Amino acid sequence: MKSFTDLKAWQVGMDLVAEVYRLTSFLPRSEQFGLSSQLKRAVTSIVANTAEGFGRYSHADKAHKYVIARGECTEVTAFLLVAIRVKLLKQSDVQSALEMAEVVGKLLSGLIQAARNRAPHP
Repeated sequence: MKSFTDLKAWQVGMDLVAEVYRLTSFLPRSEQFGLSSQLKRAVTSIVANTAEGFGRYSHADKAHKYVIARGECTEVTAFLLVAIRVKLLKQSDVQSALEMAEVVGKLLSGLIQAARNRAPHP
């Protein structure tokens, strides 16, 4: 792979970014600096940390950044579930984003495992 943009986790992550931005456009204006902002920060952090992990030199550093990205992915899922629970968004509207987040999480788990397997063991 030549670039982080070749990573399937990054590509699906970008699809998730687009979907989350679409969903947040339906949130009330009162959530602009609340849930909407938190969702956007978390979802963009997934792709940013994935890209940063790709660019890291050591396999341990790569794994660390991919772990952070996976955590952000879980955070996005949690925020989407909050939006459903407090009736800001409907389950049916959020389902696609939840499924994408699950896929991204699994892809990141694969990247973490691959990086850890390549890291030297003391």
